[in-house]
Amino acid sequence: MAAKQFKMTAAGKAELEKELDYLKTEGRIDIAEKLKVARSYGDLSENSEYDEAKSEQAKIEARISELEYQLDNAVIIDTAGSDTVSMGSKVTVVRTKDNVEATYEIVGFAQSDPSNGKISDESPVGMALMGAKKGEVVVVEAPIGNLELEIKEIN
Repeated sequence: MAAKQFKMTAAGKAELEKELDYLKTEGRIDIAEKLKVARSYGDLSENSEYDEAKSEQAKIEARISELEYQLDNAVIIDTAGSDTVSMGSKVTVVRTKDNVEATYEIVGFAQSDPSNGKISDESPVGMALMGAKKGEVVVVEAPIGNLELEIKEIN
């Protein structure tokens, strides 16, 4: 079975590499110190600090593995100069129903962070916007009903 590919921008890949580097260095050092302190408390069988540190260590190691897998299977998408919405585009849209404006950056699934305006190309809004041009109105199928978004600007 072929490995899943993770589409991302060059900037998104750099962010993941930075996080991976941090976890492999400072993250591991911090958790090693916590484990050392917890061991100094004695009996490990009833040591909640030790259990918590081991749990945190497992989370860090899992995130490191996840990041390494994503980076090993990353596909960099370069969309410079495109007049259509694509991976890496920053898109300003206006909801036609109530003229509410929003700006989104279209990123790969691994980079998505909706609270900071980064939406996945696989999300409903992202899929609707992909390939559209400035001035077009796209329809997003949402649980609350269809939303019409007019594309005001593509950067």
